[in-house]
Amino acid sequence: MRAHSIGLRMNMMTLWHISGWEFAALALAALLVGFSKTAVSGANTVSLAVFAAVLPARASTGVLLPLLIAGDILAVLTYRRHAHWPTLWRLFPAVGVGVVAGTLFLVRAGDGIVRTSIGAILLLMTGITLWRRRAAARPEPEGAADGGVGAGAPADGWARANGPVADGAAVATRAGRTTAGAYGVLGGFTTMVANAGGPVMSMYLLSAGFRKLGFLGTSAFFFLIVNVSKVPFSAALGLIDGHSLLLDAALLVFVVPGAFIGKWAVNRINQQLFDRLVVAATVVGALELLLS
Repeated sequence: MRAHSIGLRMNMMTLWHISGWEFAALALAALLVGFSKTAVSGANTVSLAVFAAVLPARASTGVLLPLLIAGDILAVLTYRRHAHWPTLWRLFPAVGVGVVAGTLFLVRAGDGIVRTSIGAILLLMTGITLWRRRAAARPEPEGAADGGVGAGAPADGWARANGPVADGAAVATRAGRTTAGAYGVLGGFTTMVANAGGPVMSMYLLSAGFRKLGFLGTSAFFFLIVNVSKVPFSAALGLIDGHSLLLDAALLVFVVPGAFIGKWAVNRINQQLFDRLVVAATVVGALELLLS
C-alpha cells in the first residue's frame, strides 16, 4: 500500500511538473481544507491561495473542488444537528444565479483577472461586514424589541443554542432577504470562479449573528450542496479531468486529519477569537490573491 501511494504521488508530480516542495505545500493546504471545514471556515482562502500559486489558477479550482467536497462531507457528519435550514433555503436561489454568472465569467476570464476579481470582492465583503457588525454593536434605544435577529439570522429556541450574538439587531424581513440575496449571488459567483465562496458566506453568517456550532452546521450543508452542484459545470469547462483527479487522490489523505484537528480545536476557541480568526483568514487570503 505504501509503495502504491508513493508511486501515485510520483506519477502525479510528473504529470503536473510539481516539485517535492510544491507537493508539500499542496499537502499542507489540503490539511488546512479539512481544518477549515470543521473549525475556521475563512482559513480555506489560504488553501485557495496556495493551490493558485502552485498550479495554474483555473486548473487549481478543478483540483481543489473534490477535496472541498470531502471536507464538506466530514463537516456535515460532525455538525449536521446544528444546521439552520431556513437560512439555507433563503440563500440557494441567489447562489444559483451566482454560479451561472461565475461559469460565464470563467469562459472568458484569464488567470490574472480571476485572482484579482476574487481578492477584491473578499476585501470589499470583509469591510462591509465589519462595518455592519460595528453598527449592530451600538446600544439599542430603550424599548427596542428583544429577541430580534440579524440579516436573516435564526430565532427562537434554535437561536438560543446556536445564534445570534446580538439579540437586539432587529432587521426588517425585506432587508434580510435583500442581504441574503446579495451575499448569495456573490457567494455563488466566487465559489464557481475560484472555490472562494467560503469567506463570503462566512461574512454573511457572522453578520447574521450565528455562533460557532450554528455557523459550522449551516455552512457545512450549504457548501456540500453547492460544491456537488458545481461538479458538472467544472467538468464541462475542463477543470476536472483525469490529471486533476489523480492529484486529488494523492492529497485526499491529508484532508481527513485536518478535519479531526479542526473538530478538536473548535471546542477550545472562544466566540470572540473564532470571529477574529475568520475575518483575519479572509483578509490574508484576499491579499494573497491580489498580490500573487
